[in-house]
Amino acid sequence: MAYMFPTTAREVGELGWDYIDIIIFTGDAFIDHPAFGTAVIARYLQKYGYRIAVVPQPNWRDDLRDFRKLGAPRLYFGVNSGAMDSMVNHYTAAKRLRSDDAYTPEGRAGMRPDYAVTVYTRILKSIYPDVPVVIGGVEASLRRLAHYDYWSDSLKPSVLVESGADYLCYGMGERPMLELTRAIEARRRVYDIRKIPQIAFYQDGKNYPDGALVLSPFENCLEDRKAFARNFHHIETAANMLEPPVIVEPCGGGFVRVNPPYPPATEEEMDSFYDLPYTKLPHPKYRGKRIPAYDMIKFSITTHRGCFGGCNFCTIAAHQGKFIQERSEGSILREAAALTGLPGFAGNISDLGAPTANMYGMKGKDRERCARCRRKSCLFPSPCDNMDRSHARLLGLYAKVDALKGIRHSYIGSGIRYDLFIDKDGFVDGTSRKYLTELILKHTSGRLKVAPEHTEGHVLALMAKPSFVLFERLRGEFDRICAREGVRMQLVPYFISGHPGCTMEDMERLSRNRYLEGLYMEQVQDFTPTPMTASSVMFYSGLDPKTLKPVFVERDVERKKRQKSFFFKNH
Repeated sequence: MAYMFPTTAREVGELGWDYIDIIIFTGDAFIDHPAFGTAVIARYLQKYGYRIAVVPQPNWRDDLRDFRKLGAPRLYFGVNSGAMDSMVNHYTAAKRLRSDDAYTPEGRAGMRPDYAVTVYTRILKSIYPDVPVVIGGVEASLRRLAHYDYWSDSLKPSVLVESGADYLCYGMGERPMLELTRAIEARRRVYDIRKIPQIAFYQDGKNYPDGALVLSPFENCLEDRKAFARNFHHIETAANMLEPPVIVEPCGGGFVRVNPPYPPATEEEMDSFYDLPYTKLPHPKYRGKRIPAYDMIKFSITTHRGCFGGCNFCTIAAHQGKFIQERSEGSILREAAALTGLPGFAGNISDLGAPTANMYGMKGKDRERCARCRRKSCLFPSPCDNMDRSHARLLGLYAKVDALKGIRHSYIGSGIRYDLFIDKDGFVDGTSRKYLTELILKHTSGRLKVAPEHTEGHVLALMAKPSFVLFERLRGEFDRICAREGVRMQLVPYFISGHPGCTMEDMERLSRNRYLEGLYMEQVQDFTPTPMTASSVMFYSGLDPKTLKPVFVERDVERKKRQKSFFFKNH
């Protein structure tokens, strides 16, 4: 069995190591579970013989002993903020400080700094100026180019510029991190390292690579919000291509260069990321302490990555990619069977899913059409006729998981897209009704949560979400299935208030919509602009980045709060 990654000098000594290849600093408590990126990268690099140590939630306020305690690694430092952007983790949409942190023992708040990636990197660079620092994870990935930062209400340059990191690995990083690690170990020329896919870096001068997509300089975007919106449209278009160009963003006396990503991972590659010796447990140092985020995911299984829904407020595709990358059924079944050996497992898989649970195995029928496509979403403004939306493979997977010895229930806790099985004419294909029925009867623990997001057409269009008519159809089918089968279930819709384009009158119409009568209403969130989303660009610029047409934006925090609270007055 593989060792648990050391977090202290004593633990390093117990392993008999006289050097460490890579030391990863992270804003989360360390949990050796594939739902957490730090564990995935550490286990994947370990597979290839590298010695990895992890320093979770280092103290950045004192004499910085946590940054010194393991010394310098042989190859480089890795830095991430944890599973969330540190600012989203810290603050509400009203910019109030949160009182807890799900990724910290006992939910304690204040164990990571604001802008954690930048803070950790600057400290490491001040102590070890000659040791490379590679940043990654959600915070670095979504701040890899100029972005609007809601919490400072300002346009910020790439996190590479602010942090001084040597390299940034964006997205799901197993393959680029292995290649980068091997390149640093082999002392390859900087010129060669800078060709590695799916990394970004800052480079002095104006020597742009041939064929690059050159964006408007950061300084221009500071002066002209339209330039920023136009830049984002180019970035987003490239991010949704199978073969995008190098992206160059001039800034200061040089430029940020973002190399194209690796191709979507194959089934075999996905299996190799998950078929690793994870203990599925928090580090032993936390024994006796509760980590809320771990309680939520400890009996969950990730089936695939990516999302082709293309919602304007969502960062999933920007980080995980648009194209679905699924694990084999065999890999998923092995993980499900192994759950029965975990302490406390009572036979219930809490979530057999992914960002969008029912996209497992879905791809374009003609891959050549996908290669030429420039659409952001395969579902909006209407479903692509090249997309295979059959749920047959997913239904087969559910049946095989549920047939395993020791498995009582497999629940779907992550989101589903009902426009994958319901459209304006009814059910999409012969598997659609069966999927919804089985989802309700076998894989929902009393409440089926879905996300129409809004009722008003013009707001939904700015969100890149389908017509509310589809939710009306869903509710009708849900009620019919529950009545026919004699079960009492709740349909719980999720909405967003304060999104660009949404007025107080829109929220009033939403709150009075007759198709919401009698439904349980807890899921209303005030829109929070997060880096690298079209909705965030709209919020900052007042423009739709695709059309550059003006968009109404409610920026006043109190009026945003009123939009949200208005809804509850009628429910």
